Amino acid sequence: MTLQEKLSTCSREGKALLATNFYNFETLSGVLQAARARNKSIILQLSESSLQYLGINLAAAMAREALKAYGVEGWLHLDHGSSRDVVHQCLDAGFDSVMIDASEKSFDENVKISREVVKLAASYNANVEAELGYVAKLGQVQQPSQYTQPDEAQRFVEETGVSALAIAIGSAHGFYKETPKLQLDLLLSIHQATPAALVLHGSSGIPDDQLIQAVKNGITKVNLATETKNMFMKTLQSTLRDNDEIDLRKVFPVATASVRKLIEEKLDVVSPR
Repeated sequence: MTLQEKLSTCSREGKALLATNFYNFETLSGVLQAARARNKSIILQLSESSLQYLGINLAAAMAREALKAYGVEGWLHLDHGSSRDVVHQCLDAGFDSVMIDASEKSFDENVKISREVVKLAASYNANVEAELGYVAKLGQVQQPSQYTQPDEAQRFVEETGVSALAIAIGSAHGFYKETPKLQLDLLLSIHQATPAALVLHGSSGIPDDQLIQAVKNGITKVNLATETKNMFMKTLQSTLRDNDEIDLRKVFPVATASVRKLIEEKLDVVSPR
């Protein structure tokens, strides 16, 4: 099943997929251990910085082989692709899904760029995600004027043909300085305006009750990144504090286990049994 087919099914059934970034084998293993334990499908995401760190082909091969080894249904997705060239490289490497992020450009330019990527991805039968509105980045405050509007979402999807749309409804990338408040009524209106799978970026730190309601109101893909790497690194730092152990094969599994626990908890919220 393609990711666009899976997301379409989730949208019709009022369900969602968890999409989590991985950064090395250990975080990848922790994510897949959790998905296997919960018997849930998962989207594995790689940002451009992770691709630069791991290498596109190596990262793609590792993800595909890990999905087979752990017996998990999953898809590989480019998170926040900045250009057509990067998207093309990922598609050639076998990615199932790509995101083109032209959200900081004008509406018309965003449409033009996203439409070109949809055309490119068609020959690969790959899912395409774009972003409309502005999801605040680390340290920024979301302004109401930057929220995605239902009429614009409808027009954007019709003019581009994207299968998935990341929307701005009050979430932000990175950790929050105060408890976020998602615009759940706005989300419902956007869901009613377009058949595209709606994507929530910046889920790290959003209270569980808001995530649950967001899925009920139309979110079908929930992105998780900051909490995953934070959990891995904080656990690793704690494990190594006042510890003379030099065998990474003994200390890394502790951090991997913490990622597994985090992802299990997120799956229970986003994709309950």
